[in-house]
Amino acid sequence: MVESKERIKELPLEDVMGERFGRYSKYIIQERALPDIRDGLKPVQRRILYAMYKDNNTYDKPYKKAAKAVGNVMGNFHPHGDSSIYGALVHLSQDWKMREPLIEMHGNNGSMDGDGPAAMRYTESRLSKISNLLLQDIDKDTVHMILNFDDTEYEPTVLPAHFPNLLVNGSTGISAGYATEIPPHNLAEVIDAAVYLLKHPDSSTDDLMQFVKGPDFPTGAIVLGSKGIKEAYETGRGRIQVRSKTAIQDIKGHRQQIVVTEVPFGVNKAMMVKKIDEIRLNKEIDGISEVRDETDRHGLSIVIELKKGADSENILNYLFKNTDLQVSYNFNMVAIDHMAPVQVGLKQILSSYLEHKKDVVTKRTEFDLNKAKGRLEIVEGLIHALDILDQVIKTIRSSKDKKDAKNNLVKKYGFTVNQAEAIVSLQLYRLTNTDVNQLKAEQEDLQTRIKTYQEILNDNSVLEKVVTKELKQVKKDFGSPRRTQITAKAEKIEINEKALMADEDVRVLVSRDGYLKRSSIRSFQSTNDEDNGLPDGDKVIFEKTMSTLSNLYIFTNKGNMIFRPVHELIETKWKETGQHLSQEIGLAQDEEIIRVFEVDDLKQNDNFLLATNDGYIKQVALADLQPTRTYKSRAITSMKLKSKDSKVVRVDKVPADSNFEITLITNHAYAIRFDVSEVPVSGAKAAGVKSVNLKDDDYVVNYVLVDAKYADELNVGLITQRGAFKQFELKLVNKVTRAKRGVLVLRELKTKPHRIQALVEYGQNHELLLTTSSARHITIKTNEFPLGDRYSNGSFVLDPTTDGVPVDLTLGKPLSAGREDVSDLFE
Repeated sequence: MVESKERIKELPLEDVMGERFGRYSKYIIQERALPDIRDGLKPVQRRILYAMYKDNNTYDKPYKKAAKAVGNVMGNFHPHGDSSIYGALVHLSQDWKMREPLIEMHGNNGSMDGDGPAAMRYTESRLSKISNLLLQDIDKDTVHMILNFDDTEYEPTVLPAHFPNLLVNGSTGISAGYATEIPPHNLAEVIDAAVYLLKHPDSSTDDLMQFVKGPDFPTGAIVLGSKGIKEAYETGRGRIQVRSKTAIQDIKGHRQQIVVTEVPFGVNKAMMVKKIDEIRLNKEIDGISEVRDETDRHGLSIVIELKKGADSENILNYLFKNTDLQVSYNFNMVAIDHMAPVQVGLKQILSSYLEHKKDVVTKRTEFDLNKAKGRLEIVEGLIHALDILDQVIKTIRSSKDKKDAKNNLVKKYGFTVNQAEAIVSLQLYRLTNTDVNQLKAEQEDLQTRIKTYQEILNDNSVLEKVVTKELKQVKKDFGSPRRTQITAKAEKIEINEKALMADEDVRVLVSRDGYLKRSSIRSFQSTNDEDNGLPDGDKVIFEKTMSTLSNLYIFTNKGNMIFRPVHELIETKWKETGQHLSQEIGLAQDEEIIRVFEVDDLKQNDNFLLATNDGYIKQVALADLQPTRTYKSRAITSMKLKSKDSKVVRVDKVPADSNFEITLITNHAYAIRFDVSEVPVSGAKAAGVKSVNLKDDDYVVNYVLVDAKYADELNVGLITQRGAFKQFELKLVNKVTRAKRGVLVLRELKTKPHRIQALVEYGQNHELLLTTSSARHITIKTNEFPLGDRYSNGSFVLDPTTDGVPVDLTLGKPLSAGREDVSDLFE
């Protein structure tokens, strides 16, 4: 009795799913979504072209129904849905997606507006003339052929491709874990680069970019700057800005209109026009009266009519920024190279193509050589046979049959088997006009061709000359002028926001740890005073009711400045946290916001004063801290720090012609007072000049800034690490010149000396809010403490062992009517 084997296996589901999905992923990566680096085609595209070629559906023949081509592809090579095959076929014919369309179609093949093509039973198709270059020589054993899905026919794994189709037509695809986005290029430029690379294998990307300036989109448009292009050509990834081609025209009624004649590659024109019209209807900007799409068979034309007196340049810039009139194009050049997905640059694509092209020419030459050798053998046999024609005929007549005749010819006259076959197969009527001279001419021609073929196969330089000649011929036959214009530099979009934005008051908050938000006045007023939404341990640095047309200058302790227009802040409810700066700009772990300023006019004549803990100070003009194109994603350097332990202790905004004094106070209780005019105005990335002559283990805690006319009215309160509070009049510190050691404002003790932790300046009668390292909050009423002289150490207000070390001292509410914070008088 034969035992039956158990065919059902029990396996963990995760193992089965992983193994199956792995196989599926490999299939769609290699054989569906990504193009081959050699011919630039995905499998379905290759099968479409090959099936149509086999069906003689070529450019020099009449059109045939698209349904027939789809049926041939589906039945013989691509066992998938007819809609996916027809979609791929239509894509190959769309001249707004393909720089050199590979298929010609009669009928509706879709539009730039996203309209679908007519059903395949209505349309007709055939290969375009340039497609012949992809398929030429495929019958000469130039590419590897494999059996189709049902082992009934052979199909090519790659096409001979006599031009670099991957770069010329580009490719788009998404697979498992990989995606590709390769833009179209100009055929003539790509061929010039390929020819140059063939002669100069060590060429750099810059060398090749002498020829390939950048993408050449079928829809034209303008590429802004070449930085992203070079990055993409070197690494396979990069970003460029593509802008529509526009013109501003005067029309009747003293009005203007914007006319768009070219749009960025891949943009849905109808959706773009709809978006522009929505901007008009929603009154996001004022000045657009009508939007019309006047595109016809003569070309693309979108007309944006403006109202009388409208700022056409400003409106156009707004549309560039907020619609698809200008888009970002992201290079992600991934292709299948040796059966694996690889991110490739310009040089690798061209190198792989040239390797393939040389391989195709080599195999074609071997095929032609073998064919020529075979024919030469026959021709030489016929010439010899004609020389001894009577003996040959006599021998054949005396033979029993064809086989015997062939054997006799081989034995008696030294013919080869192939020659004997040709002689006995020769029809008698051919003897009447068989011209020996004609055969000898053919013999010479064959010998010449064989010699040429052998030179190509044996000499790499000759092979490269053949490749170069053929590529140049393709350029001559199919080259066309560039459509996409490439500018030397990226243009910054300048928009007058005040002309576009609604002016309204909002409540703005910025926290020490980097949270920003704006809320409506209604939301702010309806929320509890203490419920500002900040996480525990964070601190409000700036809170104010502001106009949406104003701007924020946000300074950090690492010498960075972050610019934010108020209208760009995330609008939230007041009790919500808001947006953290790290979502747009990377902040260091120990980086904190220390000051925030409201700046209405970016052209005002103001300076920022910055001082560091290691004794440096500088002024930098507002004009040198203007927002750059990348202000949203990158901080601007406002002061260069000398070491990793350096930090900015305070920032102030002062008028350029002000008469201010500054008093810096150090941890070891040295105070130095001098005029701000001694601090030079320097560039944003400068480190500044020396502010105070520090001892080795000393550092600047903070400074006091005041208008000189109020200096005698200002008091300074300070807290030490031992918990002692002291207040004294600023006039006790004599004015000197910058970079001196300064004078002591505490009495130096031999044991347990006092070290200043924090300080604040104020007019008399204020509450001070003291925060300790253990998160305790202590209120100090200044009218309960005497004004000390320079040598007193103040009074103890806390015990560091139980309350924690003092870390912060800030102003609270005034205790009585009268002048408040004197330092605010100049702001």
